[in-house]
Amino acid sequence: MNSRQHLRLRLVGSGTVIGATLLLAACSSDDDTSTPDYTKITAQQACDALGGKTIAGATLTAATVAASGPAPAYCKVSGLIAPSLNFEMRLPQTWNGKLYYGGGGGYNGSIPPLAGTNLAALGQGYAQVSSDSGHQGNVLSAAFALNDAYAAQLFGSLSIPTVMSSALELVKTAYSVAPTKSYYEGCSNGGREGLMNVQRYPNLFDGVIARAPAYNWVGLMGAFNRTSKALAAPGGAFSAAKTQLLAAAVRSACDGLDGIVDGVVSNQAACTTAVFDPTSLRCAGGADTGNTCLSDAQLAVVTSWTTDTVFAGSPTYRNAGWSLTGNEDDPGAWAAWETGNGTVTSALQYLFQDTTVKNYLARDPAANSLTYTPFDQNPNAIYAMAALNDATVTDIRPFVNSGAKLILWHGGNDPALSKNATAEYYTNVRTTVGAATADGFMRFYVAPGVNHCSGGPGADSADLLTALDKWVTQSTAPGNLTAQQLNATTGAVNFDRPLCQYPQYPKYTGAANDAAAAKLAANYTCSN
Repeated sequence: MNSRQHLRLRLVGSGTVIGATLLLAACSSDDDTSTPDYTKITAQQACDALGGKTIAGATLTAATVAASGPAPAYCKVSGLIAPSLNFEMRLPQTWNGKLYYGGGGGYNGSIPPLAGTNLAALGQGYAQVSSDSGHQGNVLSAAFALNDAYAAQLFGSLSIPTVMSSALELVKTAYSVAPTKSYYEGCSNGGREGLMNVQRYPNLFDGVIARAPAYNWVGLMGAFNRTSKALAAPGGAFSAAKTQLLAAAVRSACDGLDGIVDGVVSNQAACTTAVFDPTSLRCAGGADTGNTCLSDAQLAVVTSWTTDTVFAGSPTYRNAGWSLTGNEDDPGAWAAWETGNGTVTSALQYLFQDTTVKNYLARDPAANSLTYTPFDQNPNAIYAMAALNDATVTDIRPFVNSGAKLILWHGGNDPALSKNATAEYYTNVRTTVGAATADGFMRFYVAPGVNHCSGGPGADSADLLTALDKWVTQSTAPGNLTAQQLNATTGAVNFDRPLCQYPQYPKYTGAANDAAAAKLAANYTCSN
């Protein structure tokens, strides 16, 4: 018998859940000699078994894809679950017996490509699956939610369990056995999707990796709205020069607090207002007098960014403020997400909150999100959006009792989602289930200097999937790991760093003024 029976929930309906079928994945005893050797089934044979069929409600097409670059040969299975939930399953040339679900991002609307962690999982032999979450559109648009209640439900929580029930049947059809283990990994909205499944479908996966999870949709979008308004206020705009001024001041005060001046503030907890106070940059009299200071309106933006955002209606309607990192001037940081280099309406945070206000809250495509005041002026709309999209439940004992494991990860320079919000969720789960219980199933890592999901001056590449698999299959709990920064062109390692368990950070303990030593994780120690 497999070490764990997979209880899968098949959800179908239009607007509301109208049916559920429990699917129990096939188990076989160790001495069952009738089970075929799935390792000998090629990608072409998998395609032959699935192409042109309808299996578990999914209409399928299949075609083999030749190996190319880092991508191995695989069978590409395209599926449609009516009316509009599209998914893609990639079955490798040699299957390892396990399934990997890769989550989406933003407001989804398309199937994530075979890249990043999805490609890494396929390369390790996993059957890999992803979906568009049930609608087609721009990742920055929530227009699907305005008049399509079922599409909104699929995006919120239903698409992954729906696809999983079909995916499990596809695997059994192709290989005559069910996956021995099923894992999920996603970042941003994909991280939210991971926590949503931990909370609402605790038996769906054996392990979940939730990276930079946008789990608090109400609080997060409200924080985006508040800061967008501060930037749009008279004098609030941040030019590239203003952002560079702030970032340089933070680095000057706090970079060395981690034992090395390397352009990354790894010890953010020590970078308090007693060490660096943004008001030290205030222009004389508070008016904007140039690029060597910040006006009162610009300091109000910094305050909005760094303080918690709280809304009426529920204790979970909140977002923990961001830390000042010293890397706000990285091209993928403030300019892209917050300031738009002086044009707030081009910043990603503005665009996300704007489409959210229009389609979930005001329910009017012509609404002006910058005059929608306050954000929680419509309690019913806030409640409805939270019921669909918030994954804030901290009592996840059904997931714990299933024996599954959870890894949380967040980039320390994430300009989209606050690492402090993920830390808050981690701490609240520990309080709810007990610290000892939490340590038995959950880990949280912060990667200093890393932007949203990847990029930035930090070490953004870490194989969390292998760590999760060892934890699940071998009971080898992960400790401090190692992360790398890879050359974008050659794939060579630029440097590596310890990936420390929260609340630790990597402190440099190597030789002073030694550039070669500074590139090696061995010369750092995870410290409080």
